[in-house]
Amino acid sequence: MKAKTLKKDKVNIITLGCSKNMVDSEVLSGQLLANEIDVVHESNKRDHNIVIVNTCGFIDKAKEESVNTILQQVELKQKGKLDKVYVTGCLSQRYREDLEQSIPEVDAFFGTMELPLILKKFEADYKSELLGERLLATPQHYAYLKISEGCNRTCSFCAIPLMRGGHLSRSIEDLVKEAESLARRGVKEIMLIAQELTYYGLDLYKKRMLSDLLKRLSDVPGIEWIRLHYAYPHKFPMDILDVMRERPNICNYLDMPLQHAADNMLKAMKRQITRVEMEELVQQIRETVPGICLRTTLITGFPGETLDDVEELKTFLEKQRFDRVGIFTYSHEENTSAFDLKDNISAEEKQRRAEDIMSVQQEISYEKNQDRVGQTYKVLVDKKEAGRYIGRTEFDSVEVDNEVIIQSDKKLQAGNFYNVKITKAYDYDLEGEVI
Repeated sequence: MKAKTLKKDKVNIITLGCSKNMVDSEVLSGQLLANEIDVVHESNKRDHNIVIVNTCGFIDKAKEESVNTILQQVELKQKGKLDKVYVTGCLSQRYREDLEQSIPEVDAFFGTMELPLILKKFEADYKSELLGERLLATPQHYAYLKISEGCNRTCSFCAIPLMRGGHLSRSIEDLVKEAESLARRGVKEIMLIAQELTYYGLDLYKKRMLSDLLKRLSDVPGIEWIRLHYAYPHKFPMDILDVMRERPNICNYLDMPLQHAADNMLKAMKRQITRVEMEELVQQIRETVPGICLRTTLITGFPGETLDDVEELKTFLEKQRFDRVGIFTYSHEENTSAFDLKDNISAEEKQRRAEDIMSVQQEISYEKNQDRVGQTYKVLVDKKEAGRYIGRTEFDSVEVDNEVIIQSDKKLQAGNFYNVKITKAYDYDLEGEVI
């Protein structure tokens, strides 16, 4: 009888959805490596025998992508190209029983907080001493820093609390240690992420502590940019703006999802804020940090939204002139309070409204970019692509914002900063030359 060759396991992690999922995959990778298990992230080499799909369950399109990815990996398993397929993340947390019945070929499903259980499948132990030891899936010069998990907000459209639970802040000490670890590995930019940044500290310290955290992080040697994502406008902690203004390595950048501008929509979405209050907040922010880049995201097609509401949203954009805007079409999510409302707008009409709104923002973005021509900015080079370098200013986050296209005869190094004079501007991108 021929003896079976024991081949060492190699795991490929596929990450879907947001940057918070990316961090979870990086932490899982670090744990597997510490247990001497080979691991890669989204590898195309097909030299792995186990796949872990880290899923997203946020909106319909994300759920569809997650299911399709699982089915693709199951098909590879059925063809004998994989030994095991595991599924984790938000979709698995939310629909585990349904998935177990509909895709029984998956070897195991795990929730969002079940990392130790995943490790047990590999006869591996969770190593709590590995604080901040992640296998970065990003380029080595930037990383996401997740400061909390879950959310206590009750926005009517959002299923995040169903998948991630209530808000849990990480301690300032742990976050500083992780930032120090990232800096030692060459990370120069950290992007603070959470379901809701501004709630940070209320559970752990009984008061909002984001400003204190920012001060401590800005003192970490080697961290040149700190960027804030996902700030909630209601009861916004203004003291973080003072820190932003005082500390040169905190980017003059704030991502603050507003979701809508019509008061009836804001009320139906349970956003706890009115249009007037949002306008006052935006004015205060701009007065406190002159030149700040404001990014927001919006939802269109929420149940009951009228064309008048869409026009009001467009007028709001024209008046406020945000630097960056993203837009989602409403997704009707089970077990949210909005699910009790009639999803009365077709997918096609939702998309049409989204495009109509973005056409307004496109013009604003073009005009704002034109104002940057002739100006010189500190630019972080991310990569070289098609013979040219791609970088970002402090006003641009990874993947979602503008890029600076740099033509240079001299060799530039990814992860280094250069002074770049802007020579051309487009709707969403800039061109420049190193000076």
